[in-house]
Amino acid sequence: MRTITASKASAAIGPYSQGKIAGKLVFFSGQIPLDPVSGAVIGETIEEQTRCICENIGALLEEAGVTFGAVVKTTCFLADMEDFAAFNEVYAAYFTGKPARSCVAVKALPKNVLAEIEVIAELA
Repeated sequence: MRTITASKASAAIGPYSQGKIAGKLVFFSGQIPLDPVSGAVIGETIEEQTRCICENIGALLEEAGVTFGAVVKTTCFLADMEDFAAFNEVYAAYFTGKPARSCVAVKALPKNVLAEIEVIAELA
């Protein structure tokens, strides 16, 4: 196994890594909308926060040497299912390959953000 660390993505806020490569797959920890430099939450709306999350995921994918097209599965967590349609609009702009996905509402997310996305991608 190899650990993935991307300075262009937000750092882990707990005892975990940003990602792990195992065989031909890379598993990324859930990303929330944090600024990679300051660690502050970015955005107040679901659209702003989802865009930030996807940019962080893009940095992780780049560090692993792949693109959004390599993503095979995402798990999405929303603080409020009322945000589902707006979340999907931004999500669809990044995950154009339409990976397999689960999307669930949760009671709360770290730092009281509105969304979190974890990713599994295939290495080239």
